[in-house]
Amino acid sequence: MKLHVILTGATGMVGEGVLLECLNSPEVEQVLSISRRPSGRTHPKLREIIHADFHNLTPIQDQLAGYNACFFCLGVSSVGMQEPEYRRLTQDLTLHVAQTLLPRNPDLTFCYVSGAGTDDTLRSRQMWARVKGETENALLGLGFRQAYMFRPGFLKATPGQQHVLSYYKYFSWLYPALRRFMPKYVSTLAELGQAMLHVAQRGYAKPVLEVPDIVTAATRYGNPIILLTAE
Repeated sequence: MKLHVILTGATGMVGEGVLLECLNSPEVEQVLSISRRPSGRTHPKLREIIHADFHNLTPIQDQLAGYNACFFCLGVSSVGMQEPEYRRLTQDLTLHVAQTLLPRNPDLTFCYVSGAGTDDTLRSRQMWARVKGETENALLGLGFRQAYMFRPGFLKATPGQQHVLSYYKYFSWLYPALRRFMPKYVSTLAELGQAMLHVAQRGYAKPVLEVPDIVTAATRYGNPIILLTAE
């Protein structure tokens, strides 16, 4: 199955890294990037829709049909943000996008980039972890053919990326040591993108992928023998 992908967040570090894997993969036929500003990239597979308000997709909804995968990489930091606003920009926005796509793409696999430490039991003292957990639970209950929640930790950027968080340059040199001594919390953006491609095509054994699952799925990507399904 060739992939026709809708991607959000291409102007952020995570979204750009996933976009690069999509553009480099022979399994992807086309990518529709929806973002608030241009990604700065051109490619025969890539089409962009510049749209300011992700809480209202009505003006572009007719362009969002005919896809079989969504890689939702859009997100904001909770630092300095009160819960109502963080919930509006995280849970409400994500669910609006998902609910807009679902009736127009009945065979869609929805892949959501959450984060390590997300709490789907909703008992965490950390506000962001609860909100992300609620978002995950809601997405899994919407009725997508497949839905997967990705919880990456520290991510090593892909060479050539234009959109890398400024503080990463102070920590990127630690990656080899972190990968060796804290493998449960460290992966590359290339692995995240490859894992998303894998599960969109072949499924995975469980709907929530922690860092070790992301690395496993990326390693198995491209192996036609492995046929796993979501629980």
